[in-house]
Amino acid sequence: MQTIATVEELEAIYGDPVSLAVDKVALRMTPMYRRWIEASRFLVLVTVGPEGTDGTPRGDDGPVVRIIDDRTVWLPDWRGNNRIDSLRNIVRDPRVSLMFMVPGCNNVVRINGKAVLSADPEITGTFEQNGKHPRSVMIFTLDEMYFQCAKALMRSGLWVRGDESAAVPTAGDFLTEYRENFGKKEAKEYDDGYPVYAAERMW
Repeated sequence: MQTIATVEELEAIYGDPVSLAVDKVALRMTPMYRRWIEASRFLVLVTVGPEGTDGTPRGDDGPVVRIIDDRTVWLPDWRGNNRIDSLRNIVRDPRVSLMFMVPGCNNVVRINGKAVLSADPEITGTFEQNGKHPRSVMIFTLDEMYFQCAKALMRSGLWVRGDESAAVPTAGDFLTEYRENFGKKEAKEYDDGYPVYAAERMW
């Protein structure tokens, strides 16, 4: 198999980027981008660390991030599984990317920049939900932001093809694949019980 080994080889295959793809990059949060980000309840957080990269979904019942100014957004770290892979990465390497989505919209907005973590009660306390607070908040400084070409979501039909979950394994099914003494009965109990378990631990 031949592989592409240099940037020159890569650029020879693809040619120059479309001018609009370069011109659309913003170095600060513009009013239009602010409207878009404030409508987004879901993003993918991408970090990098000594062990490699990590991508994780983040979501909320309102705006997934809080815009502080035209170069700063805050992302609360709500309760999860305590693996904290992305948070470990941020502590060791501040480079972070955020990819925001809005249901029904084929555009995706991307932000690249750097982040630090804060567990300051004066910051975490501002995100109170039902008496609960995030353990930490990611303080993200924007270097650049731009909207992504819509073709990927158009190709996938992500918002228009309906519920396809019946065709794929459940979380319980995944557990049966590598965990001893975890059979179909245990998988069903896990899947059936998870909505109640999660509802009590959502924030």
